[in-house]
Parts: sequence; C-alpha cells; structure tokens
Amino acid sequence: MDMNEETIYEDIDDLLKRHRQEKKDLQAKIQSLKKSIPKGDKKKKKELTDEIAQLEKDLEDRHTRELKEVKGTEVELIGNSDTCSESIGDNINENLTEKVPTKVSRAQKRREKKEHEAREREKRILEQAEKNREGPRVIEMNSITKVLKDLNLQIHNIPADGNCLYLAVNHQLQVTGKPTYTVSELRKKTANFMRVHKDDFIPFMYNEDDDGDIISEESFENYCKEVEKTKLWGGQLELKALSNILTCPIKVIQATGPPTIQGENFKGPELILTYHRHLYRLGEHYNSTLPQEENV
Repeated sequence: MDMNEETIYEDIDDLLKRHRQEKKDLQAKIQSLKKSIPKGDKKKKKELTDEIAQLEKDLEDRHTRELKEVKGTEVELIGNSDTCSESIGDNINENLTEKVPTKVSRAQKRREKKEHEAREREKRILEQAEKNREGPRVIEMNSITKVLKDLNLQIHNIPADGNCLYLAVNHQLQVTGKPTYTVSELRKKTANFMRVHKDDFIPFMYNEDDDGDIISEESFENYCKEVEKTKLWGGQLELKALSNILTCPIKVIQATGPPTIQGENFKGPELILTYHRHLYRLGEHYNSTLPQEENV
C-alpha cells in the first residue's frame, strides 16, 4: 500500500470520529435546550422541537455530504493505483454504509409509532366488528327479540350486578301492578322458603366436585346464607321459590327451546323474563320485558 492509500484510510477514520463527536455534542446541546424551556410553556416547547429537528437535519445533511466527498476522492485515487485491488474500494464503501446509517428524528419516530398504533387499533376494531356480526351474543339476542316480537314485547335491560334475577322479578311486579319488594327482601324471602322446603330443593343440588353427590344439609344451609346475604346469581331453584312466594307464574324466554314456566298452577298475569347466556362475559343474565308500545 502506498502513502496515498494510507492517507485515505486515515482521513476516513478521522472524519467518522469527528462525526461521532459532533453528534454527541449536538445531543448535549439538545438536552441543554430542553432544560431551558419554562414549565408549561407549550409555544416555546413547540418552537424548540422544530429547532432541534432542523439542527439534527442540518448535521445529518452535512455529514452525508462530507462522506460523499471523501468517498469520491478515495475512489479516484484507488482507481489510479496499480497496487490496490478493486476490492479495497468495495470494502471502504461497505464500511461507510455500515457506519453512517440514515438517522430518523425523534419527532418522526413518534409520529410513525402513533400512525402504526392507530392502524393496528382500527384493524382490531374492524376484525371484532366482523366477528360480532355472527357471534353468539348477536345470534342469541336476535332469537330472543323475535320471540318477544310475536308476543308484542320488548326487552327491558336490567343491570348485570349479581342481582339481575331479583331486579327483573321486581320490575315485572311493577309492570303487572303487584306489590314490590327490595332486592334484600326478595333474597331473604327466597332463602327462607328454600330452608322451609329443603326437601323440594336438596335433591336438585349437587357438589361441584367430580363425585356428583347431592349436597349435605350443611352445604345447603351455606347456600341459603349466600342467597340471602350475597350477590349470588339466581337460577331455576330461585325462580321456583319466587314463584311460590309471589303466588304467580314466572315465564322465562330463551334463545333456544320453548319458554320455561315456574308456578303454572298459579292464576294471574305471568311475570315474563328473558334469559341470556352470552349477553355478558361474566355469565348468565336475566332481563325483564315491557309491551312494545312502551319505552324501555
């Protein structure tokens, strides 16, 4: 290698070293500028952000221009040398490319990130909307709505808070003009009725473990306490008790199969509820009903 070639490599290394130092100096300057912004001064912050972006761009443009100039000189000298192979120039080009990546400003990175997140969010919304169009929740609701329409009824929404069965029953008592109760009163009446008539309920209650045995009297009493004191969800057993307590039939409309009726032997207007398996992720839910001409 002759003196000219050695000088080229020394010049390139010095240039890259200087570029690295200038980038560090600029970052230090940027940090100093940011600290100088008065707290809460949005206008000053925006002006400084634009100024920083311009400083970064100016430095990047100058570095790119200087590298191109050195690169052009280097290729010319190597092309005129009889002692260097063509591969030396290729290696230098590769090194320059690797050492000087295109710099993207922080502001641009933030914009690109926000745009990417927005696109991903929109994509997920569209995908979920497509799934919901034929999902079990929509299918179930359409089926129940169709049954209610034939009965000239519509759904009256009840909050999903664990008390939905008792709230729905109480709403139906209002609709049919019967005496109403608080949720606590209905729960207490239900628990007491089940205790008094435990022989009518225990045979239909099983342990949750794998043996499938009928629950003990102690477990039955614990269950009644939960009915009375907690927001334990109600089901067919509680409907049976409520029908007897209120001495009226309770009809439950569901998406599949015929309606279920508790207390068919009682006279008077039915309390009509709807039963949903898929309306909420938490589990089963009961709603009340209203005549179609009334507002929900």
